[in-house]
Amino acid sequence: MTARFDCSDPAARAAGLAAAAAAVRRGELVVLPTDTVYGVGADAFDPKAVAALLAAKGRGRHKPSPVLVDSAAALDALTDGLPDAAGALIDAFWPGGLTLVVRHRASLDWDLGETGGTVAVRMPDHPLTLELLAATGPLAVSSANLTDRPSPQDCDAAQGMLGDSVAVYLDGGRTAGAVSSSIVDLSGEVPVLVRDGVLPVSELRALVPDLVVR
Repeated sequence: MTARFDCSDPAARAAGLAAAAAAVRRGELVVLPTDTVYGVGADAFDPKAVAALLAAKGRGRHKPSPVLVDSAAALDALTDGLPDAAGALIDAFWPGGLTLVVRHRASLDWDLGETGGTVAVRMPDHPLTLELLAATGPLAVSSANLTDRPSPQDCDAAQGMLGDSVAVYLDGGRTAGAVSSSIVDLSGEVPVLVRDGVLPVSELRALVPDLVVR
């Protein structure tokens, strides 16, 4: 059964966070607001839940799900070490609209899709979602839309597309903007901008001068 919570009300917010955390632990999907667009999330370490997320979006394993974390320390726990550029970018843009693609630990027991040993990680700048992440740990999260449909800026649009495939909807109001995060791939020899998003390229290059724009 699907539940929706108006998180502008403090009591509903608390109840929604508790319900969403419980749903994640059961392997179910939740919809949550971020500082860019609404996302649909699942326990990153539950392969069945991640598969359900991809299925709900109509998305194949060749497009693995990114992961949201609540801190830089949580990212450190997913990797065996980060390149020097990561620290400067994290200090400047986390929490915020920057996704970093890094090599993940080979020992991690997860299946996000066909990742090739990498994972795309972001710390969103949204207090509601950060509080949920603190309760659940890393979540596999993708935009809360059907594949090839616009990314939603409000809960109504997300629910209209995903419907009963999601157990809990956290309605945090309209998001700040429709532009997705910028994605910088740090998994290779040189940093590569693989998606031009909310952050200006000039600001990224000020910190990572050798950034290559794909």
